[in-house]
Amino acid sequence: MRAVLASKGELKDITTDKPTPGEHDLLVQVKAVSVNPVDTKVRERAKVSGDDKILGWDAVGEVVAVGSKVTLFSKGDRVWYAGDVTRPGSNAEFQCVDERIAAKAPANLSDTQAAAMPLTAITAWELLFERLQIPRDDTSKDRVLLIVGAAGGVGSMLVQLARKLTKATVIGTASREASQTWIEELGAHYVLDHSMPLSAELAGVGVKDVTDVASLTHTDEHFNELVRMLRPQGRLALIDDPEQALDISGMKQKSLSLHWEFMFTRPMFKTSDIAEQHKLLSELSDLVDSGVINSTLGESMGTINAVNLDKAHQRLKTQSTIGKLVLSGF
Repeated sequence: MRAVLASKGELKDITTDKPTPGEHDLLVQVKAVSVNPVDTKVRERAKVSGDDKILGWDAVGEVVAVGSKVTLFSKGDRVWYAGDVTRPGSNAEFQCVDERIAAKAPANLSDTQAAAMPLTAITAWELLFERLQIPRDDTSKDRVLLIVGAAGGVGSMLVQLARKLTKATVIGTASREASQTWIEELGAHYVLDHSMPLSAELAGVGVKDVTDVASLTHTDEHFNELVRMLRPQGRLALIDDPEQALDISGMKQKSLSLHWEFMFTRPMFKTSDIAEQHKLLSELSDLVDSGVINSTLGESMGTINAVNLDKAHQRLKTQSTIGKLVLSGF
């Protein structure tokens, strides 16, 4: 099969053996993939370690074989998933994925549109409902959610999920006019400019404080402002890797809580609730097909090959993309 290998930090087109599914695995013929910051981070680590790795943790494809204990899918099913960072990725014609972290893809989306969503959707869903514990009923009307970096892949999903599935006030941040317009179109009640002091920006839209923060980027840069803005007993969840250590002592008097979100935790550790990712992706598929949630596709970057993937990785590093970058077919 054809694949793209990250070897010592460089991407190379290769031919390798088709994988064999394990007992809980689906063997998927990959149709489309998207790129995520994890791709560039793993690529950088491989450059230092000298390890070779097939990257890619978002995919849509067709099930062509199943393992002996698979019960949720059959050959011919069209599935979407984000996979497992400890296993070979989706930048290949065929990939094995545990059925418990996959779901049937939305019927109303093309492969390109669907591939934009799984990883960011899982991250956003777990952030919103598990880490921040914002309820999906009227009791969420007193919650005020601030999403730092709301125009990216996770932010684009989080704004939609929070606005459509909860009663919380949703506030996104972005510094560029195009990004701010994108967030508004996704449904945010307010948009702040994170190139300015956030507490002043919040006061400028007439909001006193926030109950919840989802910090998706530059957490160390904004941390003190976020603590200042949070209401007592509020929650702060982050997904990035702060370059500077966070001094959490300022959180004590307000009894604030700090939460990490890493969507690969369940597949990495084979947790007892690993199938929750199958469930949430299945529900998300229904929400997409019913028109509640939209694809966050930003741009198609062509076919899946080393040159196009490298271009997508370099675009990601600029941290100025809107929505997701997707590649389709070999």
